[in-house]
Amino acid sequence: MNKNYYAILMAGGVGSRFWPVSTQDFPKQFHDMLGTGDTLIQKTFNRLSKLIPKENIFILTNERYNDLVFEQLPEVTKRQVVLEPEMRNTAPCILYAALKIQKENQDAVMIVAPSDHWIEDENAFTNNVQQAFDFCAENDTLMTLGIQPTFPNTGYGYIEFDNSSVDSIKKVEQFREKPNYETAKGFIAQGNFLWNAGIFMWSVKSVVEAFKINQPTLYALFESGCDVYNTDFEDDFVRDNYGKAENISVDYAIMEHSKNVYVIPATFDWNDLGTWGSLYDKLDKDDSGNAVVNAQALTEDASGNMIRTKSNKIVVVDGLEDYIIVDKDEVLLIFPKAKEQDIKKVLQNVKDKFGEHYG
Repeated sequence: MNKNYYAILMAGGVGSRFWPVSTQDFPKQFHDMLGTGDTLIQKTFNRLSKLIPKENIFILTNERYNDLVFEQLPEVTKRQVVLEPEMRNTAPCILYAALKIQKENQDAVMIVAPSDHWIEDENAFTNNVQQAFDFCAENDTLMTLGIQPTFPNTGYGYIEFDNSSVDSIKKVEQFREKPNYETAKGFIAQGNFLWNAGIFMWSVKSVVEAFKINQPTLYALFESGCDVYNTDFEDDFVRDNYGKAENISVDYAIMEHSKNVYVIPATFDWNDLGTWGSLYDKLDKDDSGNAVVNAQALTEDASGNMIRTKSNKIVVVDGLEDYIIVDKDEVLLIFPKAKEQDIKKVLQNVKDKFGEHYG
């Protein structure tokens, strides 16, 4: 296994659209959302470890999830867990982790991957990442994996690539914001647009240089800590300085400003597991199209429902169609699938009315 291969596993999000299962204290990446026996972060770690030495997989998460990481990934060491004292979006934490890795290994090439996505064909994923690593090791480039769109989704950003190339690695023309439905239909008709999955690959030299050029203030802030990275004094520096970082995504910070961006159209099946509906799409269904996780369901005149409870709870559903039914400790959610994007608002209403500890 190549000792120059590294990964940054992004595991700091809350996943509030999966409430009431996903909460601020116990977010979705630490849950077995699909009932497979592994949590999402465990599945992602195992997938990456097929190509990357386990000791080179860094977990980037919020301080409050430190114990959960060690509980679920007992093989990782303190060196591998990079803690954000506060949330500042993806650019600051990626730059910070990249500088730590660069100090350890100047020849590193790395992948940045969310910890909560579902990837069906793991061998195809590994092949795509290997292809990207080979390219990044030889070229000064920022790379991303784009997902072939299957319908005009308005919830994802899109990547427009140069379709004049016959190579499997495409030059990125531009990143496009989440479109409306008509625009998304136009993207798909053109044939040179991919969904932006937020999976990035680059050499550590290329990404640090991109930050230096495009985000000089952010770069200067974190570069000033290089002497203490990977030492006992690192925690003090981060606690004192992390909050000064601009709240900005890596897309805005470097990807949209750089001219050396390439994309590989992914050959694997992918789902970002962003909502109960996206989870429903990945699960096996009964004859009436109900997806059931952990529960023992008795359904009558009920179809298209997403049903999830604690282990083996009996759930009787009659006369409901296309609903999310989730039972979790002190909260029971019965909510139309069509309104799943409103769960964030519902969560806020619950916290306002009944207390913050429900979120």
